[in-house]
Amino acid sequence: MKQSKPVNLGEGSVGKLIFKLSLPTITAQLINALYNMVDRVYIGHIPEIGETALTGVGVCMSLIMIVSAFASLTAMGGATRASILLGRGEKKQAEQVLGNCTTGVIAVSLFLTALLLLLNRPMLLSFGASPDTIGYATQYMNLYACGTIFVSISLGLNAFITAQGFTTVSMLSVLLGAVTNIILDPILIFACHMGVRGAALATVISQAISAAWVLRFLLGKKTTLRIQKENLPIRWRLYAPCLALGLSPFVMQSTEGVISICFNSSLQRFGGDMAVGAMTVLATVMQMAMLPLQGLTQGTQPLVSYNYGAGNAERVKKAFFLLLRASLLYSFVLWVLAMGVPQIFAKIFMTDGTLIAYTAWAMRIYMAATLVFGAQIACQQTFIALGNAKTSLFLAVLRKIILLIPLIFLLPAFFSSMEQKVMAVFLAEPVADAIAVATTVITFTLSFRKVLRQMKEQKHEI
Repeated sequence: MKQSKPVNLGEGSVGKLIFKLSLPTITAQLINALYNMVDRVYIGHIPEIGETALTGVGVCMSLIMIVSAFASLTAMGGATRASILLGRGEKKQAEQVLGNCTTGVIAVSLFLTALLLLLNRPMLLSFGASPDTIGYATQYMNLYACGTIFVSISLGLNAFITAQGFTTVSMLSVLLGAVTNIILDPILIFACHMGVRGAALATVISQAISAAWVLRFLLGKKTTLRIQKENLPIRWRLYAPCLALGLSPFVMQSTEGVISICFNSSLQRFGGDMAVGAMTVLATVMQMAMLPLQGLTQGTQPLVSYNYGAGNAERVKKAFFLLLRASLLYSFVLWVLAMGVPQIFAKIFMTDGTLIAYTAWAMRIYMAATLVFGAQIACQQTFIALGNAKTSLFLAVLRKIILLIPLIFLLPAFFSSMEQKVMAVFLAEPVADAIAVATTVITFTLSFRKVLRQMKEQKHEI
């Protein structure tokens, strides 16, 4: 297996490094989105039961997002810690972090497997499954639960490959699983007549192959950090900071399902099925549109963390401001499209002219603050890259839990007509975003100046 060489994070052009590191991570994010989309397309085309089966599997997505969030809890924080330690030249301790996180990922996945197998039916019913769809939902979830360990390893430990600068290798692990899934889906669903179970089995097999690829690399000779037996026992001194850093991405991912339920329940009350249908499209568009930004920040994180650990303040500063400019440029282009031609996005998912017009109207409200959202992502992810667990967690909780969820239910109370109340529900997103961005930028500016000053003072003392 021929592998790419690791990127030297401490030397060379910062701009070129960000491009080289981010291109594979952005590609991996888009491939992962394709992964999930293809699954749904095939299920939706199962003869006679397609629409009902698709609805049932759709309910499973909230549980699947929680599984992914738990993988991020350990891995994203652990990968950041490993990058910082590599920058300090502490390779042995970075390998200990990898070993501890490997044990953590496996332990959490086994717990989740047991939980999902025992309680998936009541959880799915509470997430919106109906008597007609619960059968398909449990069929999918029972098989998917058996592969939780593969999902956790492939998603969780892949972050450590990116953290070392092997971004092409980490992208290939995602690509390998996606291609396998695309090939197996029609075979198992239609040729083997397994239906929804076939889709779940294809996903499990695909994730198992991705997990094997990740483990083979991290146990091999090409990697800088290697999984070693003596580092597997968890040491809380090493493991606790990883969990603390991982809490921010965990909150961001795990609350998506809760927010979706809040939006849908409020919109159903004031606007009915049309408003809920529009919200489905808006959430999908926003989720897909944010993937390149997530890939950009994931690619930049090892560069910031490594140079922070190495005490190179100028490279940290330059990397952040390049990330900020790229993020703002992307969010500006997205905002122009959402405000100018929102119907283009709506037509991807629907054909009804009335619903398209309604969704276009809603999109201009819902995505009104997208213009500055790039600053939120760049600053919040840089907090994580610098090892600032408390602030990154606070900002994640601020936007989604403290601001957005209450605003979904409070804003409609200030309006009288049903149409205005629906508008108020959609308005909760940009209001929460605007407040969160302002708070994040102010907090980050004060903190970042302090971090750079401390780095320069430490370097001067040395």
